[in-house]
Amino acid sequence: MNEPRRMTPTRTAVGALLRKELLLERRVPQVIPAMALFSVTTFVVFRFALDRTSVEGNVASGVLWVTLLFASMLGANRLFVTDHEEGGIEAFLLAPVDRTSLFLAKATTFFAFLLLLELVAVPAFVVLLLEPGLSIADVGRLAAILLLADVGIAVIGTLFGALAIQTRSRDLILPLMALPLLVPVIISGAKATAPVFAAAGAGGLPGRYLALLGLYDLVFGLLAYAVFDFLLDD
Repeated sequence: MNEPRRMTPTRTAVGALLRKELLLERRVPQVIPAMALFSVTTFVVFRFALDRTSVEGNVASGVLWVTLLFASMLGANRLFVTDHEEGGIEAFLLAPVDRTSLFLAKATTFFAFLLLLELVAVPAFVVLLLEPGLSIADVGRLAAILLLADVGIAVIGTLFGALAIQTRSRDLILPLMALPLLVPVIISGAKATAPVFAAAGAGGLPGRYLALLGLYDLVFGLLAYAVFDFLLDD
């Protein structure tokens, strides 16, 4: 009588998948260079399109968040491509692991990609479009907002990246599905960072927008975690 296969602990599976994702990106960099290059190019375009050497307040906040949002879509589109083309998803479904471990690993990977993107994009934004720059306190405030927003973007990007990869028009389907749901993240992030970029200096961070970002992360994180298993079945 055959013994049932033992399930691999979720933490172990997530760790193995995460190492695989990061090692693959390290060996063959694709996602991060594309996102970073898009961001820097967009800032250059904004500089000449606005015909201004610097922006501030709401304009600066809007430029930064729009750029980061569309750059993140490039990363989300590539999250599952290698697994889909090389049969990695089918192999994962046959493995004795909790399927939500794939979601956790991919979302964590995407979150890490967003952090690396911002390490390039934010300094480029400051150099190209922001004067006189950011103080240490401003950088801390901006980092807190970006971290909260990155969680929401990573969750939504991973969820719809897994759904779009099953279609023929994934490059079109993913932005059409993900962007409307990310509107609250972008609005909250832009409103929260506007005081940081204000000409008069950074004021206190609007608590209601930080709370909205945190609530968004919690609600959509739990929702995505709950439906991801069924999404793979379909």
